[in-house]
Amino acid sequence: MSWFAATSALLTVLGAAPVGAADVWQKVGGDARGGVSGLAFEGRTGDGTGVHALMVHDNKRTGQQRLSRITHGAAGSDTVTPLTWDGAEPVDLEAIEAVPGMPGEYLALAARGIVYRLHVSGSTATVVDYTPLPAIGEGDDFESFALVARNGKLAALWADRGAGADRPATLYAAPLTFAPWGQPQFGGVTRKTYRAAYPTDGATRHISDISVTDSGRLLVSSAADAGDDGPFDSAVSDAGRVTVSDSGRVRVTLTGSPTVLETLPGFKVEAVECVPGSPEALLGTDDENAGGYVRTMRFCGP
Repeated sequence: MSWFAATSALLTVLGAAPVGAADVWQKVGGDARGGVSGLAFEGRTGDGTGVHALMVHDNKRTGQQRLSRITHGAAGSDTVTPLTWDGAEPVDLEAIEAVPGMPGEYLALAARGIVYRLHVSGSTATVVDYTPLPAIGEGDDFESFALVARNGKLAALWADRGAGADRPATLYAAPLTFAPWGQPQFGGVTRKTYRAAYPTDGATRHISDISVTDSGRLLVSSAADAGDDGPFDSAVSDAGRVTVSDSGRVRVTLTGSPTVLETLPGFKVEAVECVPGSPEALLGTDDENAGGYVRTMRFCGP
């Protein structure tokens, strides 16, 4: 479909400028209700030096904030704007991703495996439809979701986060289409197990988020969480590659030994979002009682 090629070309042009304050954590939430559980690239700032992104919060009580817009810029002073959630209210949102080629359309994932399709216009996110993920395993707890557009086809990736030495993460992948009324529909599911190279303590969540670069590299964040007051520890690793064939078949190839790109002690990274057409990744943390932080790092090159 031609809109994939057009979108890719446009984002390549827009992504040429560096993003934001690349080496400094910026605080965007002051307590456990303001942590960053997931990020989705929304667009560039007018001057091209920063980004707008949507971020989800893992709040569980009725009326608490579910979704906000963040502007992360070079000036080092980020702004956060709450968005109105219009529709069935989710519990414990953990990830969000823009739908390629569909401006204003997003998929958000709750921890227990419910996917919400959203239309975002201005300061309102309207629920178009929602559906459970396919092939949910016993005890699965999801913190990650990514979409890949290749050869006019869409694919989705998500993962049970895993827990320590006894439970590695399970990474799922499937083709993705949409019903005429908007509901996400998943094809045949494949599974891979994944163990983090870092951190490796008993509280490790082997996959706290995933992102796929323009060239198909699979980036994975992993995090250790000792409780609401920490201490926390995280890393971002190069975990393998993702391909989508002309027929829409999804193939995930995990490396035998993940390459740790950066360790991030003191933070619980739950969001990794490659900025399209750029080597920059926008990272977000959910540091529980310490709130949430974002920064950029150059992980998403070829």
